[in-house]
Amino acid sequence: MQSREIHRIKPTQSLLTEFNHHSSASKLVHDMEGVRCISSTLVHASSTHGVETQRVELTHWDLRLLLLGPIQKGLLYGGGEIGDGNTFVDTLKASLARTLCHFPPLTGRLATAELDNETVSFFIDCNDAGALFVHAEADGVTISDIIEPVYVPSIVHSFFPLNGITNYDGISQPLLGVQVTKLADGVFVGCSINHSVVDGSSFWHFINSWSEITRGSIHLSKPPVFQRSFFDNKIEYPIWIPRSSVEKLSGDRFIPPPLTERVFHFSKQNMAKLKEKANADVGANISSLQALLSHLWQSIIRNKELSPDEAMSFYLVIGARPRLHDLPELYFGNALKGGVINMKAKELGEQRVGDIALEMKKLVNAQTEEAFKRDFESWIASPMFTTMGGVASAKLTVTSSSPRFDMYGNDFGWGRPIAVRSGLGNKLDGKLTLFCGAEEGSIDVEACLSAETLEAMANDDEFMDTVTI
Repeated sequence: MQSREIHRIKPTQSLLTEFNHHSSASKLVHDMEGVRCISSTLVHASSTHGVETQRVELTHWDLRLLLLGPIQKGLLYGGGEIGDGNTFVDTLKASLARTLCHFPPLTGRLATAELDNETVSFFIDCNDAGALFVHAEADGVTISDIIEPVYVPSIVHSFFPLNGITNYDGISQPLLGVQVTKLADGVFVGCSINHSVVDGSSFWHFINSWSEITRGSIHLSKPPVFQRSFFDNKIEYPIWIPRSSVEKLSGDRFIPPPLTERVFHFSKQNMAKLKEKANADVGANISSLQALLSHLWQSIIRNKELSPDEAMSFYLVIGARPRLHDLPELYFGNALKGGVINMKAKELGEQRVGDIALEMKKLVNAQTEEAFKRDFESWIASPMFTTMGGVASAKLTVTSSSPRFDMYGNDFGWGRPIAVRSGLGNKLDGKLTLFCGAEEGSIDVEACLSAETLEAMANDDEFMDTVTI
């Protein structure tokens, strides 16, 4: 079957401030709490010579995320090595342009093609339409204002661009947005990337590459791989979706309820104690992360007002890269699937940490290559899109990100970051965002919960005894 000429579906109403394409020094007012936007420009790849990637098909891993928001992660730096003035902004903009030469999808847009039988396919048109680059200032805001409060201050959400859009909006909006916000004594580099284009692994692959090029590297040590061939090429591309399903993608947007975020720090020593306890409980090889997540889930449920028979769910994100024999480690895109553990609130309270961790281990071990293939084929036969409204529930705890990603190795010439924070995108009650800690072997967990639950957890001695203040 032959596809018609490429066209773009009519986009939803833009939620972005109009870009200023002319002068990086001109003033542009954004509605951002306590943050003043200095300029907003589109950055293009510094060279497209020799770039062969013009079109990248979206897989079912990518497509199912069209109704979610972008991945938003940012790095906080001290200002000692940055110096005075704003020359560092020009340096970052120039190095971003060089980095985009290696990542053509990030400077493109989503596009569609249509078949006569009323089906639609999505792909990334690597047309160098540009990535958004915002230069902003948070007058009077210091590093201590960001990292010292018990709860994450809401101003952090204003350190990220492309707020309020979905991945589907990538048809008309940039797939990559960078915001460099100058603080009184530091800099925050916030990055938003369309989640239908990257998962966490590819997100940090790009950030690692950008910092590497900023430090002077000419050639990337880890060039991305854009191939779309899995399961011995038994999946055909493009993937065609009924137009009736696509037309629903521009529906109502999810508005999260008021939530609070707190970062809990777990030292290497406390992680080891949790792992030792979990393994002693069940006599199995439980990982440190499985022990920690079990411990967290128990505390969250213990500190919610729930009836004993309420069914609770824990959603784990499981990566495909180490499980598919023909999927390169440096594959650029989404490569993951979810798995769910279900328990009643009473059962969770009665179980040992090791018992719950063992269920997580069994779930992860069940995600074989064959399981990924079945999931792939099932989705293609009956496309379903993940929605925030569909997963937002007080009965659901969700993990995202991974402490295995290289976050603190991102030196843009100013030294290591001080802290990692995330944006407002895809936040819901029960969201646990996992970061590696600044100290080797430690883990930070950004818990997004109701203020009442977080306050109760702060008074939960069993939980707080494992947290490093």
